[in-house]
Amino acid sequence: MLHRRMLLAVAGIAALIAPWEAAAQKTIKVGYPMILSGPGALFGEPALKGAQMYVDEINAAGGVLGRKFELIPRDTKGNADEAVRVSRELILKDNVDFLVGTLTSAEGPAVSTIAKENKIVFIAPIPKTDQLTAKANLHPYVFRSASNTTIEGRTAAEIVAKWGLKKIATISPDYAYGQDVTKAFVEHLKKIKPDTEIVDQQWPKLGEADYTPFINAQMAKKPDAVFSSLWGGHFLTFAKQAKPLGYFDAVKYNFIGAGEAASIESARTMGADYPVGIWGNSYDVNNWPGGPPAHKTYIDKLRTYTKQENPSSWPVTGYVAMQFLAEAIKKAGSTDSDKVAKALTGLSIDTPIGKQTLREKDHQANRGQFWGKTVNDPKLGHATMQEVLYIDPAPFMD
Repeated sequence: MLHRRMLLAVAGIAALIAPWEAAAQKTIKVGYPMILSGPGALFGEPALKGAQMYVDEINAAGGVLGRKFELIPRDTKGNADEAVRVSRELILKDNVDFLVGTLTSAEGPAVSTIAKENKIVFIAPIPKTDQLTAKANLHPYVFRSASNTTIEGRTAAEIVAKWGLKKIATISPDYAYGQDVTKAFVEHLKKIKPDTEIVDQQWPKLGEADYTPFINAQMAKKPDAVFSSLWGGHFLTFAKQAKPLGYFDAVKYNFIGAGEAASIESARTMGADYPVGIWGNSYDVNNWPGGPPAHKTYIDKLRTYTKQENPSSWPVTGYVAMQFLAEAIKKAGSTDSDKVAKALTGLSIDTPIGKQTLREKDHQANRGQFWGKTVNDPKLGHATMQEVLYIDPAPFMD
């Protein structure tokens, strides 16, 4: 009888422990909708690699709350409808706990709607359009660890204003990101340099194959400087067509490219075709003078992980987004989306770039970017930024 009671007691304890063990072993599934094909893959693939690098690091350390992360990527093809489709599939079929991803400013807001409908946390590591977290579109589940169009456009205007030039032109893709960042640039430039004259604005469609008509039309207006937000493979196509037409010579290389025109990916891919001498920005650099020790540590780890001596600049976007998610889960002590959303609101973390905070008022990170003038680097075999500046975004966020 005593033996039977002992067996029953052990069985009862085992029954209580089993569900807890099963929960502990269950992975935390993170859906990662991202451009992994077409021109945008130039940035999308390394962004995914950065997210996976962080997942591998935290899993090796035991995961979060005793559970490991499982990253489930899906190719959005840079299309908002496809981003919505794969995000729904990730939620309904793959039963993901969270969404992290998207790249374009068309995809981000579209997936944000899906996150709101399904009450699932969505962290956007790249889309910059102000519309994503504007008051009318903000909801408890959307957060952005990227910079935004207000920060980027105003920062570029601060740089151009110091050039002392008057006749300015713009060329940007005709969709949310291009429209928003160009508006922020023009409005801020006119505010700080009232004698500025916008002599021309060109709006090629996203994915334009022939920029020649836009290039010729802009050159005919004879601007002193140009602001562009063409990005990724779109910037590469434009620059390759513009350079032999003498476009950059015509503006005396007073060209500033937002949309990460000075990124390692763009310069390395273009090689000798890159218009060395232009200004541009990037989410990361490998040689940040005066940067925090954490940044050097991160770059060293990235070199090992990617097996590249001069690693890409985009992995940091996915890496930091996953950092935010992991720290919020720890803070919440749960993977419940409502609890994690509350933990993300106002959360500050130490990233490779420094301390970043997701503001309570708009769920926007205080994330700036690196800017500089490009020069040839014989050691790298391609252009790189000179006199790198990381500009504090705080003065330009509101």
